[in-house]
Amino acid sequence: MPEAEAEAKLTVTNQDGITVVEFENRKILDELTINQIFEKLNELADAENVPLILLNFRKVEHLSSAALGALITLNKKVGQRNGRLVLANIHPQIYEVFKITRLDKVFEIRGTTQEGLRVFR
Repeated sequence: MPEAEAEAKLTVTNQDGITVVEFENRKILDELTINQIFEKLNELADAENVPLILLNFRKVEHLSSAALGALITLNKKVGQRNGRLVLANIHPQIYEVFKITRLDKVFEIRGTTQEGLRVFR
């Protein structure tokens, strides 16, 4: 079970006041990884008066329903602070889950990081 022991890896950069977070984990499935990731994302959201966050899913191939739930919670938190959360580079099979669950109506989703960044302008 070495994959389950994987730690959450995020690359965080700032581009013109927008916090860009790239997931380094291919699979975001186990509870420990999800908790670590969303603890860090919540810290990033709390660090700004008006959080502007772009989540880059380029490397993510698998996402659990618990991770989707944590994303919904993060989206609400960012919204309550008048911020904006944008998701980008979601693999087609994961995007299909967003469509089936109608989460594509809840989140702002863009095809590329550049398209995602333009949303904030």
